[in-house]
Amino acid sequence: MRKMHWLVLCVALLGCLSVPAAGKPLRQAQDRPNLVFILIDDQGYYDLGCYGATELATPRIDRMAKEGIRFTDYYAAAPICSPSRAGILTGCYPRRVGLETWVQRADSRKGIHPDELTLAELLKSSGYATACIGKWHLGSNPPFLPQAQGFDHYFGLLHNLDPVEVVHFEKEGGVPIVRNGEVVKRPADPAELTKVYTDEAIGFIRKNKDHPFYLYLPHTMAHIPMGISKEFEGKSNFGLYGDVLQCIDHHVGRLMDTLDELGIADNTLVVYASDNGRGPGRTPDQPIQGRKLSTWEGGIRVPCIAWGPGVGVKSDRVSAEVVNAMDWYPTFATFAGVKVPEGRVIDGRDIAPLLTGQTETIPAPSAGLSLNAAVPLRRPWNPPLEWAELITQEEYLEAFFYHGSQGALAAVRWKQWKLYLNPQLTLYDLEKDLGETKPVRSKMVRKLRGMAVLFQEEMSADARPAGEWVK
Repeated sequence: MRKMHWLVLCVALLGCLSVPAAGKPLRQAQDRPNLVFILIDDQGYYDLGCYGATELATPRIDRMAKEGIRFTDYYAAAPICSPSRAGILTGCYPRRVGLETWVQRADSRKGIHPDELTLAELLKSSGYATACIGKWHLGSNPPFLPQAQGFDHYFGLLHNLDPVEVVHFEKEGGVPIVRNGEVVKRPADPAELTKVYTDEAIGFIRKNKDHPFYLYLPHTMAHIPMGISKEFEGKSNFGLYGDVLQCIDHHVGRLMDTLDELGIADNTLVVYASDNGRGPGRTPDQPIQGRKLSTWEGGIRVPCIAWGPGVGVKSDRVSAEVVNAMDWYPTFATFAGVKVPEGRVIDGRDIAPLLTGQTETIPAPSAGLSLNAAVPLRRPWNPPLEWAELITQEEYLEAFFYHGSQGALAAVRWKQWKLYLNPQLTLYDLEKDLGETKPVRSKMVRKLRGMAVLFQEEMSADARPAGEWVK
């Protein structure tokens, strides 16, 4: 990896982010914020108290939402595990990095290409301690392991506990829990994973409390087979799944308490999100339909909370901006004071101004309001006449493109409009019809179809290959 020059972010007294002069470090390394990303597996949109759940209690996560920003229109990168994780770590649509199709099993030959620059690599190069603790699911051959992708420390399951992966490890005694290449236990017990991941995460935080760290904490729960310790059994009114979420809430609280105990909560940004949806709403007030693997809203629209009052993240806010998992890459980089290297094409947008209240919406990249604001402008833009008079570059960069679990482009969203592409063009106004039950006629069909065409052409021309392991 080439040597990168990094720029340091100046946090203004009012909490607004601005671009520092090139090469001038305006903050000491020890003052740069810690960055924590908590990723839950298979948690549905409505399955937190702050998103409308009444069958379970999630007071610690609800408190994060009250003290931070809760996103109502947040999208995972994909409706399935591995592509979703690839989107977070690379800042790219999984299709751009060749990992849009299904999942990376224990015998998979694919993973994130070594030439990709993961968020962990970017932050590590600027002095951050980095850890991935939890479920990896992005390849288990040497070039694709967490420590080959920028993480100093790894603990957890490289795989899932699906039957097809359990079978793979039968002769060895079961799916292993691994710490930095060494098996520490097998078989993994689903009932203990949330606690042992949190224990390991707290240990990492304590060890690195005196300098900036990036903690990526992708939980295995609530993926099936689910499991929890005895103390949480039967505590919710939502079966084992609800019990698991209450267990997660407890351990999120433990992590947050550790930040406070160590005196570093005021210098930490925490994001909580799910990797994909789970299922539809359960009451008339919860109209979303669709399940995991689908591109109905229930399959890919998920809960997301950003917390960090001490680093300028606004409190007690609800945002309906269309935000997606890829946006955290340039945003975390901006909070860290690190510029995404020139020439690196990603799909995420820097939403730091939105988080800090500098703007109420995601500003146009051309406005240059934050360190990595202009990064999306690296995506090619040269539309033919048919679309040039209909779609601006800014509108195109605002759009979100839904891909199914088999990797195909399925729909596009821009503002409140969502256009399904197959089996026929079908348009919904999500502002009026969140349940996607009433197709509408509108001139917006042509506009969103044009966006889909341009996106297909962009991916055909500029998508990059996944890494592939050849013995």
